[in-house]
Amino acid sequence: MSAFPGEVPSAPSEDGKKVLLAAPRGYCAGVDRAVDAVEKALELYGAPIYVRKEIVHNKFVVETLTKRGAIFVDETDEVPEGARVVFSAHGVSPAVHQEAASRNLATIDATCPLVTKVHKEAVRFASSDFDILLIGHEGHEEVEGTQGEAPDHIQVVNGPEDVDKIEVRDPDKVIWLSQTTLSVDETMVTVDLLRKRFPNIQDPPSDDICYATQNRQVAIKQIGPRADVVIIVGSANSSNSVRLVEVALEAGAGAAYRVDNADQVDLAWFEGAKNIGLSSGASVPEILVRGVLELLAEHGYTDVETVTTATENVQFTLPKNLRADLKAAGYEPDRAPKKLRPARRA
Repeated sequence: MSAFPGEVPSAPSEDGKKVLLAAPRGYCAGVDRAVDAVEKALELYGAPIYVRKEIVHNKFVVETLTKRGAIFVDETDEVPEGARVVFSAHGVSPAVHQEAASRNLATIDATCPLVTKVHKEAVRFASSDFDILLIGHEGHEEVEGTQGEAPDHIQVVNGPEDVDKIEVRDPDKVIWLSQTTLSVDETMVTVDLLRKRFPNIQDPPSDDICYATQNRQVAIKQIGPRADVVIIVGSANSSNSVRLVEVALEAGAGAAYRVDNADQVDLAWFEGAKNIGLSSGASVPEILVRGVLELLAEHGYTDVETVTTATENVQFTLPKNLRADLKAAGYEPDRAPKKLRPARRA
């Protein structure tokens, strides 16, 4: 799904009420790929398709896929032996892959390629015997997967408060990596403190925080100073959605709230508010944003100004084995969810 998902209706507002709609917003390429993988697997193989953890951190997406025949489990040992399982966009550790193999599970790895990049960085620097400081939220699936690549070399740094507790073997052989969905500004505060403690600490070979996370934060930074209230659509366990609320407040928004959908919007938030900022996390389908826009329009916020700060055209192909099975079945994978298109005949 595009980060600029179609035209949004807009009409002048008699009392000057306006919606400042962030672009880009919503689905990133990694989320699009992961959700598409589950939908294509259900259509090709039939239900049930097991999914380890939430495919992405969005309640609506998980509920929708459940209705279509996906079964979400917490651990691989909950999947019947020999069944098919999809690994979520957040990635898994080598131990999870090994357990799946030992149970003869047919796996579809929907790990976001940007998360896979961090995994490879961890393996590379662990093989060179570096101490790796992984900035992220302990217990988050992505952090657990990355840490599992080199558990003897990786320490999780939750934030600035952890910096003084860190112990390394050789301060000249230290590198920091990060969870992909963090706040850019918050991460750099931690990095600056790490540099003070370890002046020779190395940076990642390339930026770990994903392009979509950064783009959505930049858009909210533009909107925040102009907004009396900012609404972020996203689930409570979505790290990048929660960060968008914090970014909005830091940018000067009068108030900022996170909601799963329009039903959670409290109209009292808008008393005296002229400008309402609106965006969504990278795991949020556009239909949920449209629901909030419709609610706002019903209460006089009909003038919608799209605040565009970046253009996204990144796409990731489906997991290799799923693509192969689709083609073997006579179908050509396309990027539209819930649809298989017959392959073109020569």
